Amino acid sequence: IIKIISFLSLHLFMWKWIQRQASPKVFYGTCSRLIPWFFWPFVSLLVIGLFWSLVLSPPDYQQGDGYRIIFIHVPSAILSMMVYAVMAIAGGIGLIWQIKMAEVVAKVSAPIGAAFTIIALASGAIWGKPMWGAWWVWDARLTSELILLFLYLAYMSLNSAFDNPRTAAKASSILAIVGLINLPIIHYSVKWWNTLHQGYSVGTGGLKDPDMQIALAIMFVASIFLYALLVAIKARTEVLVREQNSRWVKDEVEGLVL
Repeated sequence: IIKIISFLSLHLFMWKWIQRQASPKVFYGTCSRLIPWFFWPFVSLLVIGLFWSLVLSPPDYQQGDGYRIIFIHVPSAILSMMVYAVMAIAGGIGLIWQIKMAEVVAKVSAPIGAAFTIIALASGAIWGKPMWGAWWVWDARLTSELILLFLYLAYMSLNSAFDNPRTAAKASSILAIVGLINLPIIHYSVKWWNTLHQGYSVGTGGLKDPDMQIALAIMFVASIFLYALLVAIKARTEVLVREQNSRWVKDEVEGLVL
């Protein structure tokens, strides 16, 4: 009985917290407070990660120093999928529970995820040129990652095709949810098909040297903080635009001017 009561109390607390954050004013304030908490860890981890990646990590026994682009490529590729998952989940929450701030998170995540995807594709091409002798091959992993970019672009186009933000959010959220099927295809493509792309860079068969693993982990965590930072910054702007006629927004703008 105690466990059931604790479980229900926790869920009730979380639901009340979610309802509170659903208020545009509270959500705006939360984003404002979180920005420095995301900014400084990102900068610190980026500096440490780059030093570990470029200085402390040894050259690869096959690829030499050319492999170091992996410390940009792999975090970007993982974040491109993670951000899409967050975007689709947030869109689904907005679609089912009509929480406008979830729609805001989904909308501002799209261009960030698209940017991570472009970085992943570009760095993969730079990496692939000396390894495969070509900038691009229609490899299963590369092709499915390119499809992910198209999904981001389609989401952003559909979101901007409607004047009503709620209608735009509903239509684009459905597209994002359907597009989730591409994520396992990207992840398991190196197992399901005979592909030129190398296997997983983390876990079994991945990087062997501890310094390489640490550098990759630091750069990955730095990328997560970067995503959170950009979402907080862009979400604040989006909330101000959506709620521009609200009294609290006018007071906030007047306070900034003064």
